[in-house]
Order: sequence, then structure tokens, then C-alpha cells
Amino acid sequence: MRLRVEFTTEPFDLDEAPRHALVAREVVQSAPLDSVDVGPFGNTVEGRAEDVLDAVQALLRDSLGAGATRISLQLNVLADTEPGAAGGGA
Repeated sequence: MRLRVEFTTEPFDLDEAPRHALVAREVVQSAPLDSVDVGPFGNTVEGRAEDVLDAVQALLRDSLGAGATRISLQLNVLADTEPGAAGGGA
């Protein structure tokens, strides 16, 4: 199974990225994920379910520890398109 997670951490600071946002970025960029898109108002990661769930756990723990007061996330299950997967090719 593959997952996509979109998340934001708060509070926002338009002048400078807060520490909790930098910590969240470091967590997802160092995780073994297939895709990481980090932006000023939202972030998206994709990968194998196990890797994404491990990254989300670390993201929640570490971002809260770095001062986040709110973390919003949306998790979606993606169609598995790898060769040999059910419905996915040869």
C-alpha cells in the first residue's frame, strides 16, 4: 500500500520559518520516502505505507517538541502502481 500525507504545522510566521516547521522539514526529508514537497503553507509526502506512517509519527513527536501548537494532516491511500502489484501490470 502507498500513502500520501499533506500536512501543516502551526503557528505560522510569515517572516521566518519557525523551529517546528524546520524540524518537520528535516524529519520528512531524512525519511525513506518516494516524494517530498515542502512549501511555506503546506507539505506533501508519498511513499510506502510503513515509511509514511513512521515519518508521520516522528513528525508529530518532533514538531510538537519543537513548539508546534497545531498540526493538521490529511492522509490518502494511493493506487499501487508498482509492477506485479494487484491490477498493476505484468
